[in-house]
Amino acid sequence: MKTKNIDSVLQQRFLTKVLALWPALKGSLAQVYKPCIRPNCPTCASGQKHPNYLLAFTKKGRRHCLYVPNPMVGLLQRALDNGRQIERLLYEMGPALLEQYRAHHPAQTGPAASTKRRRAKKRL
Repeated sequence: MKTKNIDSVLQQRFLTKVLALWPALKGSLAQVYKPCIRPNCPTCASGQKHPNYLLAFTKKGRRHCLYVPNPMVGLLQRALDNGRQIERLLYEMGPALLEQYRAHHPAQTGPAASTKRRRAKKRL
């Protein structure tokens, strides 16, 4: 009979959820309005400027921004949403891991353990 690792079921459930959330990234996407480099641009001359998107992210503890081409905006928005969902999954894992550990390792101290000891003494 094959024995299962304690966290194998929980780990498998987590990995299944994470694999479904690809692509994923952490950062933010902002629409900004900037003037272009053309000297006689009618849009810039009217004061409207041109809409652009910037991806802001942290790399080695420093904040960076990259220009995002318009065709990539939808993909990056989905990746950012997926990244937030993965972050929520990670927050849920802490209590789930503790609950699973406690189910397999009963308390050695505290009120639950002291009642078990009293019952064991009565049986002797």
